[in-house]
Amino acid sequence: MNDPKIIIALDYSTAAPALALAERLQPELCRLKVGKELFTAAGPAVLEKLMQHGFEIFLDLKFHDIPNTTAQACKAAAELGVWMVNVHALGGRKMLTAAADAIVNASKPPKLIAVTMLTSMAQEDLADIGIQATPAEMVLRLATLTRNCGLSGVVCSAQEAAMLRKNCGTEFILVTPGIRPAQASLDDQSRVMSPQAALQAGSNYLVIGRPITQASDPLQALLNINKEIGVVL
Repeated sequence: MNDPKIIIALDYSTAAPALALAERLQPELCRLKVGKELFTAAGPAVLEKLMQHGFEIFLDLKFHDIPNTTAQACKAAAELGVWMVNVHALGGRKMLTAAADAIVNASKPPKLIAVTMLTSMAQEDLADIGIQATPAEMVLRLATLTRNCGLSGVVCSAQEAAMLRKNCGTEFILVTPGIRPAQASLDDQSRVMSPQAALQAGSNYLVIGRPITQASDPLQALLNINKEIGVVL
């Protein structure tokens, strides 16, 4: 079964460039991530068009609300046919459990994962909001809660992947943003790692945006990263 490791972040403000990029890529080489900006601008229609091109979609909306509202949002996402959807682990046990229960009876349940801590946040950012724990401590606590509530995995920094793989088991999915190939800009990410190092640390899927989407030849950039991580094409 084909299981691409690269998830390309479609960080666009309209559907047109996202669809144009999709036409230049190949679904057997990657999956696509639609986040808040693109989904707010283009809605479910853009998901349908991307899936018509053969791509599996990670709907990255980080639902975080009262349990019933979050559960209904996850159920709606499942009905859209997405491959993966996420919530925010800070929503707590009741919200996480409700979200997991909401998609069980879907015709094709998506993988449900939770955000632990945004990769743009560092120690001083936690201190600003009154949290004295280290980023690693927060990530482990929230990932353990997520696993105990029956979700499939978490979004986390690759720098915490080895710790989570050790503590949460081999079946727990780790999706890691903040991935930067050699020579790439850090942009607004604080905790980053190369694709190969992230997989070696225990990551299952790598979210990569600008190094591919802003490349002069996005398909070649994708092929280069797959080659870097040892994917045989």
